[in-house]
Amino acid sequence: MLFDFSQTEAAVRYKLMSQSIVPRPIAWIVTENGPLNVAPFSFFSGIASNPPTVMVAIGHKSDGTPKDTLKNIRETRKCVICSVRPDDLEKMHFSSAALDEGVDEAEYFDIPVKKVFDGYPPMIEGAPSAFFCTLTQEVALDGSKTIPLFLHIEHMYLDDAYEGKELELTGRLGKNYMAPGEKIEAPNIPKI
Repeated sequence: MLFDFSQTEAAVRYKLMSQSIVPRPIAWIVTENGPLNVAPFSFFSGIASNPPTVMVAIGHKSDGTPKDTLKNIRETRKCVICSVRPDDLEKMHFSSAALDEGVDEAEYFDIPVKKVFDGYPPMIEGAPSAFFCTLTQEVALDGSKTIPLFLHIEHMYLDDAYEGKELELTGRLGKNYMAPGEKIEAPNIPKI
């Protein structure tokens, strides 16, 4: 089956892409511009290690206004991107709900946070890793209400328990989630 994306509805394009780009890491983003905003985004990826840069795509609310995370990053230019451990899956998922602006989502969803670096929002307590980021670039996509943000990683937190080990993180697999499970080892590349 072939799809001409110029002739395919946005919802269908999203479904096709989200089921084909797997697994997708989850950026559990904390922003602060008054009350804390905590929200997950799965259109997220590392872009470069030099300079250390990640990209996250953030959409708009159903009424067309920017999501609180986007609004806060635009205004403060700062955010903390936390990874998600399997034990936090339910809280992370619930934090994707649209709440009224001004509601402290960490408090509302009982998500413990801790302050690590001055000048940045707190990180989610218990997160295996966290990137403390500054907005460097916003890209406007023609005809889209989704905004890719390029964020420079200024600092990183890594839980001491994972030093020298792989992180056990939750990701998106289509519309579902993926927790650590069976690992497939990469085969050795034959000498050519």
